[in-house]
Amino acid sequence: MPEAFQGSCLCEKVRYELLVPPKAVSHCHCSKCRKGHGAAFASYGSIPRSALRVLCGANNLKTYASSQTVLREFCAECGSTLFWSRCEGEFADWISVALGTLDTPFVPHKQKHVHADSAADWYKSSSCQSNAE
Repeated sequence: MPEAFQGSCLCEKVRYELLVPPKAVSHCHCSKCRKGHGAAFASYGSIPRSALRVLCGANNLKTYASSQTVLREFCAECGSTLFWSRCEGEFADWISVALGTLDTPFVPHKQKHVHADSAADWYKSSSCQSNAE
């Protein structure tokens, strides 16, 4: 496995590096993730915030509070969803990375679908189960 994982937004104005492999890989079907990604679900992996390095384009990152405790970050130029994090609570020192923005190959050991009960009506799949690995 690589020592670091590189990633970027669609226009590549924001480039980042993960110093550790993403953990807690999940495919979220909640309506906010679906809307944020414009897709059936959003795929994220989490890392300690200290393991994320924004290499360039930090001034292009815009933040949106999608709820009282969740902040989503995206590129102001191309609109790519990049990260989300909690601003308080147990996991406030972690950040979740949109796996579709990774440029370095990454294969998770485990993954699961979450909030499958909120899946889009037009997306029905046997893999859309809360405990799928």
